Amino acid sequence: MQIIKDKQLIENTWTYHADDSELGNGNITISVARLKQQGSGLTQHNGRLGVRIEPDDDITGVVEYLPALSLIELYFPQMADGRLFSYAWLLRNRHGYTGELRATGNFLPDQAFYLSRVGVNAFNPDNIASLPAMLTGLNDFSVKYQPSVY
Repeated sequence: MQIIKDKQLIENTWTYHADDSELGNGNITISVARLKQQGSGLTQHNGRLGVRIEPDDDITGVVEYLPALSLIELYFPQMADGRLFSYAWLLRNRHGYTGELRATGNFLPDQAFYLSRVGVNAFNPDNIASLPAMLTGLNDFSVKYQPSVY
């Protein structure tokens, strides 16, 4: 399945593992709760590690693990919640996260540009048919009046 990363279509090499599933090999993302619970034991995982942050999660518990994380997924269960925009900004600006920051789930193609302004550099929407519109939308505005993360 394709995603957008750094304004390019690429193949997704990551798999999300729910809390009740076995951790396989390869590049995986897990919940914040699982990261906190299994923390240091995850360093033995065969592959890269990422975490999925949902709107109700407390990102302060993730900060200590940032150096070990290759991906942070911001999971949008619905379009009406803007907390993940703030989390993206905080992760980039306050906590200095430099790895891949990916929006995933139920968000609109029109939101991709604004997500990119707060530090999101990859997009994996539920509606894969929206990828071309999203890719185009990342270049919607040539003049920006406010500073951004990038």
